[in-house]
Amino acid sequence: MTPDKPATAPVDHLRFHRVHAHLAPTFGNDTFALKAEAFARFFGTPTFLGAQTAIVILWVVLNITGITHFDVYPFILLNLAFSLQSAYAAPLILLAQTRQAARDKAQSDADAQHREALAVANTERQAQAAQTTKQLLELLEQNTRLTEMTKQLTERIETLTCEMHEQFVRKPK
Repeated sequence: MTPDKPATAPVDHLRFHRVHAHLAPTFGNDTFALKAEAFARFFGTPTFLGAQTAIVILWVVLNITGITHFDVYPFILLNLAFSLQSAYAAPLILLAQTRQAARDKAQSDADAQHREALAVANTERQAQAAQTTKQLLELLEQNTRLTEMTKQLTERIETLTCEMHEQFVRKPK
């Protein structure tokens, strides 16, 4: 810290976002919520789609070829499994989308507040810069006037010095 610069508190750049921190986890912070969010996020991944496709193909092949007969054609048990999966997946995905929309809105609001704070601070800095410029111009004008007065006084002193010199050095006639 220098003597000509006052100490300023560190700026918390995330101050507008901190009030929305509770929206960060989609379903909450408990174990169930974290697992539910992970499960909802997993539904749209290539790994899930590939694994589901492999299971369905294996299921159908095992039952059609006669290796096992736990779910013969028309695969009622497989349809029931898909229905059960849909019954859980749809609400989880909708809940995740709703909470994501809430997080996006909160983020947007916080960003708007931050931009507004920056605009206000910028306006204040511009006003301060204009005031400083005005003060500098006034000081320059004062300096110019003082310089002109100094020049006039210097010329006057020179004239008086020359006159005095003539008076003292002049030879009497």
